[in-house]
Amino acid sequence: MPPLVPSNPWLPVQTKAQNFKSEQSAYQLEAGCRGSALVRIRPYKIRKFILSFRLSLILFFFFGCFIPIQTVSLVDSVPHNRFGSLIQASPKLTDLASLLISYKPVHGARFSATQLAKKCTSKCEVCVEESEKCKCGDDDASRLAHVTNDNHHVKRNSSFAHSVINLIGALIGLGQLSTPYALENGGWASAFLLIGLGTICAYTSHIIRKCLDESPSSKTYQDLGAAAFGSKGRVLASIFIYLDIFFTLVSYTISLSDNIPLVFGKTHMTLPHIHISTAQLLTVIAVLVALPSFWLRDLSSISFLSFGGILMSFLIFATVIWTAIFGGIKANQSIPVFQLHKIPIISGLYAYGYAGHLVIPNLYTAMRNPSNFTKVSITSFTIVIILYTCQAFIGAKLFGPSFNSQITLSMPPHQIATKLALWATVITPITKYALAFAPFAIQLDHNLPSSMPHRFRMLIRGSIGSVSLILILVLALSVPYFQYVLGLTGSLVSVGISLVFPCAFYMKICGENVSKPVRVVNWLIMIFGVVIGVAGTISSSKSLVISIQRGRPT
Repeated sequence: MPPLVPSNPWLPVQTKAQNFKSEQSAYQLEAGCRGSALVRIRPYKIRKFILSFRLSLILFFFFGCFIPIQTVSLVDSVPHNRFGSLIQASPKLTDLASLLISYKPVHGARFSATQLAKKCTSKCEVCVEESEKCKCGDDDASRLAHVTNDNHHVKRNSSFAHSVINLIGALIGLGQLSTPYALENGGWASAFLLIGLGTICAYTSHIIRKCLDESPSSKTYQDLGAAAFGSKGRVLASIFIYLDIFFTLVSYTISLSDNIPLVFGKTHMTLPHIHISTAQLLTVIAVLVALPSFWLRDLSSISFLSFGGILMSFLIFATVIWTAIFGGIKANQSIPVFQLHKIPIISGLYAYGYAGHLVIPNLYTAMRNPSNFTKVSITSFTIVIILYTCQAFIGAKLFGPSFNSQITLSMPPHQIATKLALWATVITPITKYALAFAPFAIQLDHNLPSSMPHRFRMLIRGSIGSVSLILILVLALSVPYFQYVLGLTGSLVSVGISLVFPCAFYMKICGENVSKPVRVVNWLIMIFGVVIGVAGTISSSKSLVISIQRGRPT
C-alpha cells in the first residue's frame, strides 16, 4: 500500500484527495560468452549504443530524482514489470472470470502526526477517497488514532489462493523464455543453481514478511529500505526499482523485435530512403500501437490486460509441452554436464526469473490471514521452480546446441502451437508498456501543480511517457541481444532486490531478534549474491560489448 508521504523526503507531503484518485487509476499495471576470437570493432555501433543508453538513463533518472518512485498495484502498489499481475480479491465472486479479473483497489495509507496537526478537516482524505462516512471523529486526536490503526483503512480480503496467484504472476515472465537457453549453456548440473536460487528467494520473501511484522509502518519495498537504513536506504531501493523497470522495458522491446518477424513470416516491408529491416519496422509499428496508452489518465480501462500476462505465460508453457509430445521432434539432444565458465552469465538469467520481491509487502498487507504468507511463498515458489525446471529440460532436450535465446524462436515455425506461443510473446509487451510505466506517470501527476488544467497535465504526462518509450525503442533496436540484456538485468538488479537487500533489511530491522546461526546464513546469502551479481554483471557486459562489436546476435 503506498504511503501518503512520498518516498522522497525532499518533496512536500501531499495529502489532497484528488491525488488519491489518480493512485486508484494505476494498476500493476522482469548465455555463455561465445567467441573470444579477435573481431573487427565497429566504433559507430558502440557510439550509437552508448548515446541511446545515456539518453534513456538520463531521462529515467532525471525524473527519478524529482519524481520519487512510489509503487502502484492492484492490491495497492507494485511497480512490477513482468508478465504477471496482481489480483485483488473481491468479496463476492460468482464465477472464475470475476475471481480473476475483478479488481477492487483500496489503499491503506496513513497520515503523519505532523500533517494531522497542521491540517484539520471535517473528513479525512482517506475516507473522502473511499466515499465513506468518516469514522475518524472531529478532533485531531481521534482522527490520528483511527488513521494510524491498520484496521481502519486496510481491507485485508485476499485469500490464500488469490495470494498464490498474485505471487506466481509477479514471478513468471521474461525469465521463462530464457531458462532453457541457460540450462543448455550451463549444463544439466546448473539446474541445481536454478532450484537453489528459487529456494533462497523463497526464504528471502519469508524474511521480508518478518521485516514487515517488525516495522508495521512499512508498506512498500522502499519503506523497508528507509526503516533499515534511513533516507539512504530508500534512495538505494528506489534506484534499483527504476533500473528494474527500465531494463525490463528494454527487454520487452527486444523480445518483441525478435518474435514479431516470425508472426508475420512472409511480410516484407521497406521505407524509401530509410535503411531499416522488416523486423525493425514491425517493431516500430507495434510500439506506435502501444504509444496512445501512455496518454490514458485512467489505466483501469486496460487493467484487465495485465491478468492476460499470466495466461500468456502458462499458454507458452502449454505450447512447449504440446510441441514435445505432438510436435514430431525427438527429445534426444545431449545436454553438457557442466560448463563452469558460463555459470556467471546464466546465473543472472536464473535470478531474473525469481525477482518478484517488490510486490511482497503489498501481497502481505492485503492478505486476509497474513500468518499464511509463508505457506503462500513456499507454494508459489515451488510451482514456479517446477515450471522453470521442466521447461528448461524440455527445451534443452528438444533443441540442444541450436537453441536460441528465447524458446519461442526455436520452436517449429509452421505449427499451430508455435504460432500461439509467438502471438502470446508479441502481444504481452504491447499491453504492458503503459502499465509498467504507471509508477512514473502517477508520481509525475502528483507533483504537478494542482491548479494546472487537466489537458496540460495529460500533455506533460503523455509527452514524457512517449519520449521515454521511443528512447527505449531506439536502445532496444541498437542492442538486440536479449540474453545478455536480461542476464545483465538479473545480475545487476535482480540479485540485489531478491537476495542481498532482503537479508540486509532483515538483520538491520530485526536486530537482536536474529539468532547467530540465522545471521550467519543471511551473511552467506549476501556474499553469494554479491559474488554472482558482480561476476554475472562483468560476464554479461563483456558478452554484450563483443556482440555489439560483431554487429549481430551471438
